[in-house]
Amino acid sequence: MKYSVIIPVYNRPDEVDELLESLTRQRVKDFEVVVVEDGSAIPCKDVVENYTEQLHIQYLTKKNGGPGPARNYGVEHAKGEYVLILDSDCVLPEGYLTAIEQELTERPCDAFGGPDAAHESFTNVQKAISYSMTSFFTTGGIRGGRKKGAMDKFYPRSFNMGIRRDVYLKLHGFSKMRFGEDIDFSYRIVEAGYTSRLFPEAWVWHKRRTDMDKFFKQVFNSGIARINLTKRHPGTLKLVHLLPMIFTVGVLLLIAGAVFFRLWDYYRNIATGILLPNGGFIPMYGLCLLPIALYMLLIFIDASIKNKNMVIGFLSVEAAFVQLMGYGFGFLKAWWLRCVQGKDEFTAFEANFYD
Repeated sequence: MKYSVIIPVYNRPDEVDELLESLTRQRVKDFEVVVVEDGSAIPCKDVVENYTEQLHIQYLTKKNGGPGPARNYGVEHAKGEYVLILDSDCVLPEGYLTAIEQELTERPCDAFGGPDAAHESFTNVQKAISYSMTSFFTTGGIRGGRKKGAMDKFYPRSFNMGIRRDVYLKLHGFSKMRFGEDIDFSYRIVEAGYTSRLFPEAWVWHKRRTDMDKFFKQVFNSGIARINLTKRHPGTLKLVHLLPMIFTVGVLLLIAGAVFFRLWDYYRNIATGILLPNGGFIPMYGLCLLPIALYMLLIFIDASIKNKNMVIGFLSVEAAFVQLMGYGFGFLKAWWLRCVQGKDEFTAFEANFYD
């Protein structure tokens, strides 16, 4: 068997149903599916059973331990030459496996990954979050199929990741990191000398979070993960990883400056008894807020044009700030706990991955 599709799932039977349905429509048929129920309170066993005649499928259960250990458990029971790791909230186009097959035939590699996209059926919030996670103006990760991803040093993410099964087992799969376990695994793949590439045409529809609160928690955890990854893999911290933190601190300083100058004007006017100009066509507090306003306008225009929808444009402004500042706050918290207070990775962040 060529491929084993590994799907960890936690309380998402409806999403698993959509993913399994999309697997039945793949043009390449040489694959099995391994669904790992990770201690769910709402199991998907009945959903999986509906596909036993259409797919070569296994349904496994285990005690809740997070997506990394669930993936490892699935791979232990897999038989394919390559394992394909997918998030349960993904849906595959019909040519997904065909694209992987073509890439591996033309230029074999040990590990690979693909980009993601928003489906037209997604909610406006999901489309706005997808924009934020893919846009150049938000440092949007690997998303969007960048051509430079074809270079050997490419780090797949677990929402759409493939690796030779023998390599997976040699490296012992995903670690027990609470956040960023997929990037940690990708770093270890490259550090061990294995080849990794982006397959631009092997993309998935990725639903992501359904509201801004959940999105904030996701990116906050990503900020935490960056510090933990830097501790595990010295030298991997790049400027792009610092930008959300710099953005966060910059926005806070600009808002603080605006408040300061507004209060300065207010009390100065009270003291003098007359309305005094504070020099210039735009008040100083307005100048402080101007960069923020211009950035919001940029995001609104770009997102509205790309999605052909002004509502998504407005929501994308919120999503961009949630992404950058959520990541920034997580980064700062982790820096304080790990680098200043010297706490270790697991005592610093004891929350369960799914909470």
